[in-house]
Amino acid sequence: MIAPALHAEIRRLFYAEHWRIDTIATTLGVHHDTVRHAVESERFMRPGRPIRPSALDPFKAFLTATLEQYPRLRATRLWAMVRGRGYPGSVIQVQRYVRTVRPAARGEAYLRLNTLAGEQAQVDWGNFGKIRVGATVRLLSCFVLVLAWSRACYARFALDQTLESFLRGHVEAFAALQGVPRIILYDNLKSVVLERVGDHIRFHPRLLELAGHYHFAPQPCAVARGNEKGRVERFIGFLRHSFFAARAFTSVADLNAQLAHWIAEVAHARPVPDRREQSVAAALAEEQPRLLPLPEHPFPCEALRAVSSGKTPYIRFDGNDYSIPHTLVRRPLTLVAAEHVIRLLDGRTEVARHARSYERGQRIEDDAHLAALAEALARGAISAASVAHLLDQQRRARHLPPLVDLVLPADPRVRDLRVTPHALSAYDTLLTPPDEETPHGAPTR
Repeated sequence: MIAPALHAEIRRLFYAEHWRIDTIATTLGVHHDTVRHAVESERFMRPGRPIRPSALDPFKAFLTATLEQYPRLRATRLWAMVRGRGYPGSVIQVQRYVRTVRPAARGEAYLRLNTLAGEQAQVDWGNFGKIRVGATVRLLSCFVLVLAWSRACYARFALDQTLESFLRGHVEAFAALQGVPRIILYDNLKSVVLERVGDHIRFHPRLLELAGHYHFAPQPCAVARGNEKGRVERFIGFLRHSFFAARAFTSVADLNAQLAHWIAEVAHARPVPDRREQSVAAALAEEQPRLLPLPEHPFPCEALRAVSSGKTPYIRFDGNDYSIPHTLVRRPLTLVAAEHVIRLLDGRTEVARHARSYERGQRIEDDAHLAALAEALARGAISAASVAHLLDQQRRARHLPPLVDLVLPADPRVRDLRVTPHALSAYDTLLTPPDEETPHGAPTR
């Protein structure tokens, strides 16, 4: 039995508005048989008149089962599928039948997110186009963290979206907000999720180290459910239009200084959307005691690379060459890249320190390294690698092509050939002028 009001509405739509049965069922969210019973459709069937069999009858069960699994599949595709299974009829019959059995689309409802103070934050990257750094064009990104309860935020622009910049954003956000939320919600970023099979997630080990250091739980959104972190996405849109649009700045550092001022004066001064009587700054002050305390030391988020130079005393990183002492050519070193500083370590000993360049194709040199190399050349205390470095510099200055290593063929008669070395002193006589007092043909000593 259905409610009288629904029964009346079905009959009104059928008899007064002349709607089709399947249209009524879809609109009102009821079964087609319910509509047929309400309108008493059997009254319109002539008794005793047999229903002619259809060529589609053997395939109707297949079509219904397929639509239950793929409710939005087109009728033309279903027609092609039954044709491959022996259906001889036209697509029109399939379309008519599909209209009567296709499951009604279900509207997806979203619940309003309600969290406790200090419980959750949401993190994401925002893309803000390109920026020129010297002669190099780089992508400009913004790391954003928003506390779900107070809507307090931290944001900072960067010239990449590397794992190190991602970790650094967390460390600086926790320090700025003076605490750590218990759960941080992410999109399925490569910096967060290395692999995902259903509900089984393999997190990035460095993110797990960060989470263990600050005692929060990382939580990725469900696949294709970006609405789960709608607060950070809405804030990125707010940031894009209220702060970044038509803003002039001279550098990323200048842009970040303006951003910090805007967060304090604009973003944190606005009312909390769910509690408009309270400002974001006041809500943050209320939420901070419920955040997890900061550890004694911040998490180290520098990039570490095992490196070694080639023939020249330079280490390449992020498209630039950084000088090292010439005595360390081709030796294994450790590169430590912070946001503004590049350090090179020989074991635990720092052997080079440079300001980091975000241009590309630059050569960053330490005058002390060049002076030591010049002194070694003056004293003759140079190695084969140093000579190779000088020869390489001279060839480049003369715009000569680079040297190509000799590669012998794989023929063992060539590779296994051993040449017996001879004394070179015999060749010195070729440079000695003949003695005029020695008779022609007389032996010489």
